[in-house]
Amino acid sequence: PDEQLDLDDGRWEDIHVVTGALKLFLRELPEPLVPFSHFDKFIAAIKIQDPSLRGRCIRDLVLSLPPAHHDTMKVLFRHLCRVVEHKEENRMSVQSMAIVFGPTLLRPASEEASMAMHMVFQNQVVEHILNHYGYIFPD
Repeated sequence: PDEQLDLDDGRWEDIHVVTGALKLFLRELPEPLVPFSHFDKFIAAIKIQDPSLRGRCIRDLVLSLPPAHHDTMKVLFRHLCRVVEHKEENRMSVQSMAIVFGPTLLRPASEEASMAMHMVFQNQVVEHILNHYGYIFPD
């Protein structure tokens, strides 16, 4: 249904409502922003010890995403980078952002026992993309 949203409506003034809606939307997607087929590749890439190789690998993985995923990721991360620029006021550092969005944007197809182990790496991938946005998404 084409539901019209009035963003001037008072209930949207609380930033937690808006961010909660965004996280819920991303979590409810049939497939996460990083497709299941790419999950293990991103986890493997973030574990690469050599920083320049790791950086190239993650950039190439982002480039290999289907266009809708890639383009959405570009817009979302551009916005998240802008939020991080105001971390003094909003207390949303790169690390905080990664904790909030890591498990939502990257998740394995099946929730198995190694979930807690994955979470560290999921967060590191989001941190990496935030910290290297300009390299990963050159305009």
